[in-house]
Amino acid sequence: MKNQYNIPCNIAQTLNIIGDKWTLLIIHQIMRGKDTYKEIQNGLEGIPTNLLSERLKTLESDGLIGTELYQTHPPRYRYYLTESGRELEDIFTGLLLWGERHLKKCYKKLTHKECGHSIKHSYYCPVCNKVVTKEDMEIKDMD
Repeated sequence: MKNQYNIPCNIAQTLNIIGDKWTLLIIHQIMRGKDTYKEIQNGLEGIPTNLLSERLKTLESDGLIGTELYQTHPPRYRYYLTESGRELEDIFTGLLLWGERHLKKCYKKLTHKECGHSIKHSYYCPVCNKVVTKEDMEIKDMD
């Protein structure tokens, strides 16, 4: 999905990279430690093989994943997240928390390892060293 949105907006431009069908689920499989084509495919019931192959190539060209050859004949690769790909973890956390609050049937929940209670998302300013509320945030245009 290249340049589906031609809108000067971070969300639209990010969706040009990760907004097509299966892409976030492929990244999530790799994030969970599924690093071969077969493992990713097995974790995504119903994904067509040609689509998985196409998405993996696109994710690599977009710099979200890298590959490592682990078998030469026939060539087989392991997939890993680049730093840019790993930084999508916050997106997955946000989706998980949203799903916990709004899905009719919730499959997972995010908890604090130490006490086992559900957690909430918060924002933090590293310069001021303060937690920031939604009311204290604003979106500014970049010049």
